[in-house]
Amino acid sequence: MKQSIFEIIRHERLTETVFRMVLKGDTSDITATGQFVNVQLSGKFLRRPISVCDWDQDTLTLVYKVVGSGTEQMSRMQAGEKLDILTGLGNGYNLEAGFEKPLLIGGGVGVPPLYALCKALVKKGLTPVAVLGFNKKEEIFLKEDFEKLGAEVIVATADGSYGVKGFVTDAMKGLEYDYFFTCGPEPMLKAVSAASECSGQLSFEERMACGFGACMGCSCKTKYGNKRICKDGPVLVKEEVVW
Repeated sequence: MKQSIFEIIRHERLTETVFRMVLKGDTSDITATGQFVNVQLSGKFLRRPISVCDWDQDTLTLVYKVVGSGTEQMSRMQAGEKLDILTGLGNGYNLEAGFEKPLLIGGGVGVPPLYALCKALVKKGLTPVAVLGFNKKEEIFLKEDFEKLGAEVIVATADGSYGVKGFVTDAMKGLEYDYFFTCGPEPMLKAVSAASECSGQLSFEERMACGFGACMGCSCKTKYGNKRICKDGPVLVKEEVVW
C-alpha cells in the first residue's frame, strides 16, 4: 500500500451518472487486475474505495458511479486538481488459475475492473467473452472499450432496451467457457456462482472504512472463516464463499 498525490489529467462523463477519471501519479504499488484504490476527498472523514479500471507506469484510470455525496464531489473535479490516493489495495484476480476459455461477467459499476483484466488476458493470447449487465440502454458504458481489446461483448439490459433482455445470467446461457471472473453486487455474484458449473473468481463490492484490514468492518463468511473484503479480497474463489 502506498499513499500518493495524483493529478487529474482528464475527466469525462460516460453516462448520466458514470464518469471516467484519468490521473497522473505513482502507480508502482498496483500489481494486479482487480485491485482498488482509496480516495481522500476534502471534508470527508472516510476515503472512498474505487476499483482500478486501468493503469500503466504513471497513469491511473478510475471509472466510477455517482452514488452519494463523495462521488458527487468527485464528479465536479476538473483537470489540474489533485487527489490523495492509497494504491495497491486488495488481492486482485489470479490469472494463473488454469483456463482456456475465460468468461468475464460485470454488472453496473462491477464492469470497470474487468477492463484491465480483459487487457491482461488478451496479452496472454486468450480471447475472453465479456457479459456486461445494465438496467437500460442509456446506462451502458465501456462496451466499445472491451471490443477494441478484441473481446466478444454481450450486453444484457434488465428492461430489454438493448441486447439480451434480462440479467447477466440470462446472457450466460449457452456460452462455452471453462472459468469465470465476475464483479458486481452480491445478489448478482450469488446468481452467477449458482449458474456456473465451473470454478471462478468473484470480486465483491463492499462498504469499507479503513480499506486495508484494520477495522474488520467489511468481513464476510467463507469456508475458512471470516475474511476481510478489503485485505483478503475483494476477490474470492467461488468454492470458498458461504452465501
